[in-house]
Amino acid sequence: MRTKIIYTLSFLMVLLSFSCDSYLDLKPENGTIREEFWQTKEDVQSAVIGIYSSMLNTPPSESDRTLAEYIFMYGELRGDMISPGGFMTDEQVEVLTSNILPANSLTTWSQFYRIINYCNTVIDLAPGVLENDPTFTQTQLNNYLSEALAIRAYLYFTLARSFKDVPLKLTATLSDQDNFQLPAAPQSEVFAQVVADLTLAEGYAVDDFENNASNKGRITRNAINAMLTDVYLWQENYEAALASANKVINSGEYALIEASPQWFTTVFARGNSTESIFELQYTTQNLNPFYSIFLQRPQYLAAPTVLESVFGIDFEDPLNKDVRGERASLVPGTNEIYKYTGIDENQRKSLQESDTHWFVYRYADVLLMKAEALNELQRGSEALAIIEDIREKRAAISITEEQPGLEDTRGIRLYILAERAREFAFEGKRWFDILRNARKENYAYLDILLAVALRSAPANQQQSILAKLQDPNSHYLPINENELFTNKQLVQNPFYK
Repeated sequence: MRTKIIYTLSFLMVLLSFSCDSYLDLKPENGTIREEFWQTKEDVQSAVIGIYSSMLNTPPSESDRTLAEYIFMYGELRGDMISPGGFMTDEQVEVLTSNILPANSLTTWSQFYRIINYCNTVIDLAPGVLENDPTFTQTQLNNYLSEALAIRAYLYFTLARSFKDVPLKLTATLSDQDNFQLPAAPQSEVFAQVVADLTLAEGYAVDDFENNASNKGRITRNAINAMLTDVYLWQENYEAALASANKVINSGEYALIEASPQWFTTVFARGNSTESIFELQYTTQNLNPFYSIFLQRPQYLAAPTVLESVFGIDFEDPLNKDVRGERASLVPGTNEIYKYTGIDENQRKSLQESDTHWFVYRYADVLLMKAEALNELQRGSEALAIIEDIREKRAAISITEEQPGLEDTRGIRLYILAERAREFAFEGKRWFDILRNARKENYAYLDILLAVALRSAPANQQQSILAKLQDPNSHYLPINENELFTNKQLVQNPFYK
């Protein structure tokens, strides 16, 4: 069994080296998958494990970035909490300063579509194994399909939030005859497909894998409902978002951990805590990429204003501090991003110990998304109660406390946004949170995004950046020029023409 899994994982890694000139960059050799694999339930299991492996790693034959690095860049560089580190590349600076060109290699989406194709392959070929392996049950098949559907949905959700309109490829690339000339689907259609995938996945999902690492590192029903809550907020379907959030909360599987000297170690350095819903599981045998990009050759630093403006500083009592700030998210003075390299408040992990996970969804995320839905449904008092509970658990200091009225929807919205900045600093969510709030009600709240840009933009570029951001198309990345060259059905985001 173990040998079979290792063999199939090796096969999946080999597939990554079969590059072509299509925008998907995914075509395997004709017939290889269908003829040599997909005969037993162990093949299906190995293929699903391969999907998770591909989310953690880059192809061995390419100098690409990991999925987590892309999500970090897409979710943080255009926010207001990142400054250039000494090793930030020119292309990263261009994204940071909203000076993005279609030639920028950071706009490639091949890593996303590569993993999407693995998901599609499981979805298309796994059902056929039922005919070949009499020990393979429909329930087992459904469980595996749930994982593939949910991961595909999450990747498309991320692409649509980053690029807006993207091609929807919902079938596996299995031969050289497959059609790679696909137009981009509108963002609303992509979101609808994401909801459809997640709804189907929820019906097939596993509630409990019977071990903690799998419950936190694989797709469960609760992970799916966390994703659904997120997507529904983007669709401004607040009743549905509330219902999905309540499914996670009412499961009784999660709890916030009280602030203490052990809080950081428990939640971040070790991971898989009672606050964890879905984390990409790096280990000491499969190290994360963060040690280099945040510490050894830092590409990113916390913006100089983050500690004081986001977490607050009590100048009269230095011991009074938000547990999420100093020596949790960042190091005062140097502005080093600490969340992925520290082992506790006082010491960092070594390179050989750099196994901190990538946090996709945590319980606090679901709670604050529920608060957002409640506020938009004019249930402000309930939203504020959630904020205050989180703040109490995190020992948030009074200087960051806000007191909007119970019916002050905009004030509570901004308070939730500020609390999300504290809670999810450097977890790839800041820009998406800003954009989601700005675009509500057909961009009725564009001023939220402009205010953030004004705070974070270099003084000599403020006016040009503000002028660009008036155009909603500028809030999304351009389609990379290589994708346009290889797929003639694609049309460039009009802002970048």
